[in-house]
Amino acid sequence: MTARRLQRLVLTGSITGAVIVALDGTVLTVAQPALQRDLHASFAQVQWTSTGYLIAVASLLVFAGRLGDRYGHQQLFALGILGFGATSAAIGLAPGVGWVIGLRVAQGIFGALLQPATLGMLRATYPPDQLGIPLALRTSAIGLAAAAGPVLGGALVAHWGWRGVFFLNVVPACLIGGLAWVVRVPSLVPAPPPPPTPTLTPPSASGHVPASASAFEPREASPGGPAGGAAPAGAAATGSDSEPRTAPSGGATPAATTAVASTTAGAGTTAGAGTTAGAAAAHGATATPGARAAAGLDLPGACLLALALVSLVHTLVALPETGWTVVTALGGAVAVFACGAFIRHERRTASPLVPLSVVGSTAIASALAVLLSAAAALFGTLFVSTYFLQDVLALDPMECGLRVLPLAVLMVLSAPASAVLQRRYGPRRTTLAAMILLTLGILVLSQLDRTSTAPAIGAGFLLLGAGFGTVMVTATAVIVRHVPTAHAGVAGGLQQTAMNIGPTLGVATATMLVTLTTPTTTGDHSPGGPHWTAEAFLSAMGPTLLTLAAVAATGALAAAKLPRGTTVNGDSRQPPAVVGRRDRDPSKASKASEASATTSGD
Repeated sequence: MTARRLQRLVLTGSITGAVIVALDGTVLTVAQPALQRDLHASFAQVQWTSTGYLIAVASLLVFAGRLGDRYGHQQLFALGILGFGATSAAIGLAPGVGWVIGLRVAQGIFGALLQPATLGMLRATYPPDQLGIPLALRTSAIGLAAAAGPVLGGALVAHWGWRGVFFLNVVPACLIGGLAWVVRVPSLVPAPPPPPTPTLTPPSASGHVPASASAFEPREASPGGPAGGAAPAGAAATGSDSEPRTAPSGGATPAATTAVASTTAGAGTTAGAGTTAGAAAAHGATATPGARAAAGLDLPGACLLALALVSLVHTLVALPETGWTVVTALGGAVAVFACGAFIRHERRTASPLVPLSVVGSTAIASALAVLLSAAAALFGTLFVSTYFLQDVLALDPMECGLRVLPLAVLMVLSAPASAVLQRRYGPRRTTLAAMILLTLGILVLSQLDRTSTAPAIGAGFLLLGAGFGTVMVTATAVIVRHVPTAHAGVAGGLQQTAMNIGPTLGVATATMLVTLTTPTTTGDHSPGGPHWTAEAFLSAMGPTLLTLAAVAATGALAAAKLPRGTTVNGDSRQPPAVVGRRDRDPSKASKASEASATTSGD
């Protein structure tokens, strides 16, 4: 199978996995009333069918990405999507709401395995300079699924009941999961050479230490060379394809340095220190304790991060319903304490769950901040706008969906266009313009009232869709492009965490702001849900949306820290134009590497 066909296969799997997750969330919202009636469930129990899933996903995304980095993203993707499909089928057969809640939590665990892998596979398959179009197609598919979800879910519930919603993704999940399990796709992007690790140089057959290195000289084991042997002094490092690799400009190549290219399908990409430790053991050298520790998964860090995220999500979900009570205050305190303990642990451990190369990157941190603020602003605005359309303008759900449709259409259209804009103007200017569009869209919606027409409402949602669709592509591309391949899963987990926490934060913020400024009605309504009179809600809608616009503006400030250009160093030792190409003249390759470093974004 050619490299291009392998790339298309990985892209198909990545898009299918992302669409299945997106459809699951949108169609479930339509099916929840029917589920409540059929299973005689309470409002709180129905809410937990979504909350339980969200808590499981948010708490495990980063750790799942770390598992993918170590054991291979394709394996985690296959396990995640097959498990997601199996739990969907089980929910469709569940006899009671308790089973539905438990199975939704299990589905969230498999969703956490699935989501970071969809980005990790793309990072391992496409060179950094070719990631724009795949990410744009993935975002367009997500937007299309979000637009089609309510319509498709309504049709399924009308003809086959709420159980038909969960059977929707079983067949595609099994097909794609089976292909991912059977067809092994090698990593088409070469991994970087691991950093040198101090080891003991094994003596030669004659019993003396080679003259080129002392017994305790730091050197890197050579997995590709003869057992126990060292490369000749001054020799260029070679990859698995025997291509010459030159040393960094201005420095000599170490005597025993080799480049390790991860091209085996099942092994995945491992951390450099763990690879070095394993290679040293294979050659009879003694690996240092630090190298052995680096091979760990940092389970204490994963538990602390999960505790922080579980407490945060539970608090954000409970606040709109109960306000600040002893339980919510305790949940917030636990989240803060666990977050502080996690940061302290990550600074001290030899094998952090979130490496410094990821969180210490200005580009990645800024992109995550942009995604978090954009998701919070968008979904908070959608929450407020839905109440405006249904309670103030008295539109039915179908008419409400048609008013919001421009948002989904522009998300689909802006995603491929943003890849072109990003390549021409760079991530910084493209994302900054997109955040400005998102902010303007919220400001337009904040001016709506009872006399607002369909074109005025559509204009606000058009701006929202154009801004958010572009932000999704550009910010995600920055994260995936700038992270080293060995940590692509962790970065994907962080990206998905921001996209899960952001909506929860936005809805909680919007609900609290409206609740604080409007009295709750005492009319007949379902318990647990926020309800206001049309006049009271309309008076609070403007200030609430202005606050959400300020949240989006904060994301625009973070976008100003993104790189200017799309050329990056990342973990590539050669610029994208020469990766995988034979260069007979080492001096030309060295000059090309210097040019790539010079033109990279800041």
